[in-house]
Amino acid sequence: MRDDLERVSAARAPDYEAPVQRLALFDLDNTLIDLDAAFARWATEFVAERGLDAEAVDWLMALDQDGLPHREAFFARTRERFGLPDPVEELWAAYRARMPLLVHCRPEVLTGLSELREAGWRVAIITNGTADNQLGKIEHTGLADVVDGYALSGAEGVRKPESALFDVAARRCGLTLAAGGWMIGDRLGADIAGGRAAGLRTIWVNRGEQSEPDHGADHVVSDVVEAMGILRTQEGPR
Repeated sequence: MRDDLERVSAARAPDYEAPVQRLALFDLDNTLIDLDAAFARWATEFVAERGLDAEAVDWLMALDQDGLPHREAFFARTRERFGLPDPVEELWAAYRARMPLLVHCRPEVLTGLSELREAGWRVAIITNGTADNQLGKIEHTGLADVVDGYALSGAEGVRKPESALFDVAARRCGLTLAAGGWMIGDRLGADIAGGRAAGLRTIWVNRGEQSEPDHGADHVVSDVVEAMGILRTQEGPR
């Protein structure tokens, strides 16, 4: 959290005098979809398939919240904890194949994205993660049908909060970052600080899991549908 706040403080503020184009970039995990709920479903399946004690679900859930740098580290710890014979690479690959089938996108989220596009907004998804896992989620949930494009860190070789990935997302919409836009996401570092550094206005989707007065976002909501409502009130060039 402290590193995220330092990124927010260091990020330059958008130009509030200039008109902002109708460009909306949305984070994927725990913004458009509830990844935590999907992870809980995966953990329950994993424990049952491996014949582990029920307490293992809680252990996996806690480890998921530890902020490990990547899933390979998560599965290395899991393999060691439960004495699993599978190589880390196989555990990670099986997770990537299964997770897209466990995530869901609420109908009101899909509808909200469609309505933004009908109102003249260009909409893209910008997400960190391996390309196969993230693309699988986007396609399985129907999100691919209601956005103009997406930028996946695993495919582009750059991650949020680096501005280069935001630039890719804008170009997938046929636009550039020069005229600004909006970034909507749940991570203060990757999404809010990253969006500000890219010259975007920001909406923080705080699902009640953290309270931070120095968030740096232009708006704070508890649900991405609320963020879409804010966007619909904004004036800007089409």
